[in-house]
Amino acid sequence: MEEVKVPSPGESISEVDLASWKVTEGEYVEIDQVIAEIDSDKATLELTASAAGTISLKAEEGDTIEVGSVVAEIDTSAKAPEGAPKQEKKVEITKEEAPKAEPAKAETSHAAGHPSPSARKLMDENNVSASQVNASGKGGRITKQDVVNAMAAGISSDAVQGWGGSREQRREKMTSLRRRIAERLVAVKSETAMLTTFNEIDMGEVMALRSRMKDKFREHHDVNLGFMSFFTKAVTEALNLFPTVNAMIDDNEIIYHDYADIGIAVSSPKGLMVPVVRNAEQMTLAQIEAEIKRLAIKARDGKISIDEMTGGTFTITNGGVFGSMLSTPIINPPQSAILGMHNIVERPIAVNGQVVIRPIMYVALTYDHRIIDGKESVSFLMKVKEMIENPSRIIFGGKNPEEVLLGL
Repeated sequence: MEEVKVPSPGESISEVDLASWKVTEGEYVEIDQVIAEIDSDKATLELTASAAGTISLKAEEGDTIEVGSVVAEIDTSAKAPEGAPKQEKKVEITKEEAPKAEPAKAETSHAAGHPSPSARKLMDENNVSASQVNASGKGGRITKQDVVNAMAAGISSDAVQGWGGSREQRREKMTSLRRRIAERLVAVKSETAMLTTFNEIDMGEVMALRSRMKDKFREHHDVNLGFMSFFTKAVTEALNLFPTVNAMIDDNEIIYHDYADIGIAVSSPKGLMVPVVRNAEQMTLAQIEAEIKRLAIKARDGKISIDEMTGGTFTITNGGVFGSMLSTPIINPPQSAILGMHNIVERPIAVNGQVVIRPIMYVALTYDHRIIDGKESVSFLMKVKEMIENPSRIIFGGKNPEEVLLGL
């Protein structure tokens, strides 16, 4: 009998949540087959079988389990079943039982049962309430197939008022990741002297540059040209000019970094994640875009590692992709500052005494006032603004090309 134990996802992590089983009780598994997903307070990881055999599950989905605990046992003496006949049998059972299940469901009144996660997602996406679905799962649970059947049968439009709300409630256990995020946010609010400074950026020049060059850029680099690479590069140049913004406090010392590891906040099915672009100060725009794309895909698919989300020196978050006009981002500890980008809106502004319409983005820099003074924070944000409004400055360290030419 081979025991399957919960591995340590990283330092300081003592427990994880069993997010989901990928196998069923008594199923024959192959060595290195993914059998479960576990949520730590930093990432979602896959748990694989350490041997081949018949598996016995020792924990339930949603359980909080200590690192090193046994979650399953594998009977290595079991022989592998013949795959093809077993699969055919499953298909035959499904085909035979499907017609029998229909009459039973038709006779059952609408049951407001608790939906499974997949059923809930489908219901939310299609504005279907629990009262409109015939529950066939164990204990009155609504399955995904129940929702599909209800939609296929047709849902009366007069049965839904507004968004189809009811008096139901449901409770879901917070994941380790969400609990850890909550703890960190509360801690950073109480342990730092956070302050936010704001500015506005005329995105006209960088939008025009992107419009002119995006097709050629994609053909040459095989990656799309977005605004995040411009901001990342502008931030790295500004951090070089204002190193305290790139620093962090460690007890009674300030740690300065001679590099810029930029965390890029991305939304994933598991919550907010901040993968890190290492040595962004050495990268080209194309390299930054490619790395952001790679990390974002891994975060979305739950494949990102803990190492890829630790060690950042500064963070950028873009609420503009969701339509945010303005916000005060919260620092990602132990960092000392974070830049918030927002949506681009055409606004009337004064230019040379004339009112003109320009594409404007509001930006916000939240910083730890314990080590970053107001002058540094405002100057840092102004430098980012200047470089985005004049993209050629990015390659000259924030200076005008003429200033570089004249050695100023």
